[in-house]
Amino acid sequence: MKNFALIGAAGYIAPRHLKAIKETDNQLIAALDKFDSVGMMDSYFPNADFFVEFERFDRHIEKLKRAGIPLDYVSICTPNYLHDSHIRMALRRGADAICEKPLVLNPWNIEALMDIQKESGRKINTILQLRLHPSIIALKNKVTAEFKNEKYEVDLTYITSRGKWYDVSWKGDASKSGGIATNIGVHFYDMLSWIFGEVQENTVHLREKDKAAGYLEFQNARVRWFLSINENDLPAEIKEKGQRTFRSITIDNQELEFSAGFTDLHTKSYEQILKGKGFGLKDSEKSIHIVHDIRNLTISNKGLKHPFVF
Repeated sequence: MKNFALIGAAGYIAPRHLKAIKETDNQLIAALDKFDSVGMMDSYFPNADFFVEFERFDRHIEKLKRAGIPLDYVSICTPNYLHDSHIRMALRRGADAICEKPLVLNPWNIEALMDIQKESGRKINTILQLRLHPSIIALKNKVTAEFKNEKYEVDLTYITSRGKWYDVSWKGDASKSGGIATNIGVHFYDMLSWIFGEVQENTVHLREKDKAAGYLEFQNARVRWFLSINENDLPAEIKEKGQRTFRSITIDNQELEFSAGFTDLHTKSYEQILKGKGFGLKDSEKSIHIVHDIRNLTISNKGLKHPFVF
């Protein structure tokens, strides 16, 4: 049984990490969040110590260490811009880090963390759960095995409606979240680069507060992508059903069905990490470069555009 601490216990994604720690038969010994709405911890680890101040949390971890109680992992579910700092804290305390995506916001952050990881002798893991999805694995195997003279034609569309709260939260602040493409798209870019190879072209056609679109060309695919949190972008048939989310990936005009199979992916991620097979800094590098470039590239009117871009 390994000992875990969790930072960001009141966040949206935290229950998946709590569930994964529990289902892999490990123990949460401490949790931190400046917000105290963490009643869901009772369903998993009611005896875990909880803190709303980082200083007291950090002191508690130090006291446990001096008492001979090791800290093996720190799970990080905090806002994107804090990931780098919290990863460093985990390594300083002699623990491995398990960090939600995006691992960091900028490519140079990865380079610095590589040095710190080497110095500490600990491991930095990230959650790239789409790589563990059965449909995605099957697609990667197909692309790897299939000899194709021409590149695959891919359309990625992801619309996940968000209310007015989004702008007020850290997610609506691009300096903290990295913007739409980073916040809701980074795991898709990771998936695409994992399957289709090196990025050869990155063009941005649209970059607004609530939506973004562009074109990515990989070694084996041409990808038109569109991401949005604006419910007005939902297709009419989705609105008529009363749904607020639309997710579609077509490959050579064939829909990739991967709507099911998401429920246990964090647990599967933890199982791999505990075996020493977690996704690390190098695995995150391509997608971090992609989202960084999307944030900083000049808007272009050239190239293949997604059908939703007018």
